[in-house]
Amino acid sequence: MTRRIAVIDRELCLPKKCGHECQRFCPPQITGHKVVEFGEDGYPIINEALCIGCNICAKKCPFSAITIVNLAEEPDESPVHQYGPNAFRLYRLPILRRGRVVGMVGRNGTGKTTALNVLSGRILPNLGSYDEPPEWREVLRFFRGTELRDYLEGIASGSLRVSIKPQFVEQMRSMWSGTAAELLSRFDDSGRSRELARRLGLEDSLERTPSELGGGELQRLAVAMAASREADAYFFDEPGSYNDAYQRLAVARVIRDLAASGKYVLLVEHDLTFVDYAADFVHVAYGRPGVYGVVSRQMSLGLGINSLLEGYLPSDNVRIRQTPVAFDLRGAATAAAEAPPLVAYTQLEKSFPGFRLTVSAGDVRMGEVVGVVGANALGKTTFLRMLAGIERPDSGGVYMTAKISYKPQYLSASYQGTVEEALNSAVGVSWSQEPALSGVVRPLGVDEMLNKAVNRLSGGELQKLAVALCLLREADVYALDEPSAFLDVEERLALARILQRYASDMGRSVIVIDHDVGLIDFASDRLIVFSGEPGRVGAASAPMSKREGMNAFLGSLGITYRRDPASGRPRVNKPGSRLDRYQKEIGEYYYLAPVEGEEEGAS
Repeated sequence: MTRRIAVIDRELCLPKKCGHECQRFCPPQITGHKVVEFGEDGYPIINEALCIGCNICAKKCPFSAITIVNLAEEPDESPVHQYGPNAFRLYRLPILRRGRVVGMVGRNGTGKTTALNVLSGRILPNLGSYDEPPEWREVLRFFRGTELRDYLEGIASGSLRVSIKPQFVEQMRSMWSGTAAELLSRFDDSGRSRELARRLGLEDSLERTPSELGGGELQRLAVAMAASREADAYFFDEPGSYNDAYQRLAVARVIRDLAASGKYVLLVEHDLTFVDYAADFVHVAYGRPGVYGVVSRQMSLGLGINSLLEGYLPSDNVRIRQTPVAFDLRGAATAAAEAPPLVAYTQLEKSFPGFRLTVSAGDVRMGEVVGVVGANALGKTTFLRMLAGIERPDSGGVYMTAKISYKPQYLSASYQGTVEEALNSAVGVSWSQEPALSGVVRPLGVDEMLNKAVNRLSGGELQKLAVALCLLREADVYALDEPSAFLDVEERLALARILQRYASDMGRSVIVIDHDVGLIDFASDRLIVFSGEPGRVGAASAPMSKREGMNAFLGSLGITYRRDPASGRPRVNKPGSRLDRYQKEIGEYYYLAPVEGEEEGAS
């Protein structure tokens, strides 16, 4: 039986400015059935039971506010939670396991945070009965016979203590005027806060207020606050955001140690390298963003991430993407090796009060992607700004025979207008024509937010718009500073494919700074590795082959990579495993074929 899901985006819906086309053109409505009615607040309500799924209302809506999804097979349960009529609903929940880190990955808007809020007790699940919400007794009866029954009983009775690291940490800046140390001490009922601050690199940040902290410091402070509480279950919602690879590794170790002490731990994260290092099991959230979400059955870490990349979830027998992600088994591309340089630079020097940057001479060639990696505060953004001509080096020179398009690290949402108007203003109508439409706009999902006001976009939406604006400008060299920030897994994979295509198929050059090691590895042909002392001294290498660069970078992180035997994707070896110890002994941190019995990099 086919079921209809109808969702109305109230941000886009403007019933006072339209002719109620959704009601006027609905075929069953015309024949006398009350499918589309308007509530007391003036907004339409679509009766999903009477809807025939023709999608005429969605096509006729002048503001693209309506989404109709026809599900050939309804998930085998009722929704765990639905926010209201014609609103988002979530099917199933992740299964938590004591002593293990359970990861959750998937598209933004498919219910990962909702699932976390249900499991942490912040939301009492209504089982789809939003008009007459059930009590805990009915919820526990719904989960009777499942692995979650005992856990949820502990949440319902209050006997199970919970600690949460929320997704959005910026609110801490306005909610607390004291020092970070004082804030951390308020949450520390385990006596671990000082040790956690040391492990997370926060010792020099504690005497400042949250409003004075950078994004990464604020994120790690929130992790320390959650981990210092004495609890039975710990929830971490996107703890990698703003942090560099070294800081993400420190966060992952804190999370793993909590699980090792016998706690429940749920990790929601978009960085697959982070998840690969930190988690033991994984769930994939899929569905239609903002419309409905389904939590997949629990899978082993290797199978779950491989299934996500393949686009087919065998646990649910569902395809979530038509095109699988293919990895270059050579480990490095060589097509651009003999291509002419579009950018060349001598040794560059740049100094600021208290900081000095030295960049070794190098070039960027036609048809290649150059990845830039290293810790925060080493001068990566300054390097990119010097190449783009925004900063002048104190010594040395940049020689460019091409036009450059630059996407900055920090984005502005001050534009007064819609996404479509921003595109028209920046690049003209070319964005709505081929090859821009199928090459950039649709793969990034920018076409789905054309009617949204720029100043009301989420972080991920604003990032996609900024990347699109950069790539749609007519240029030969595209420089992008942290383009994966706020993007979900699927969007990062789409971005990596776009960057590859711009380089290999269109003969452009791409320079990309990012902390997602998987994205850099997937997209790059050569690497520039930054080292030094954050905030004081930075040094950039000349561009190196990917193998040489990844060996240097992973060696500084102290982690090793291998190829997954099924998909060829990069996998992080578990610390102390046989393969991890062997690769470190021979100095090969990047890609060795797995030995028998080492599929999960276990000891």
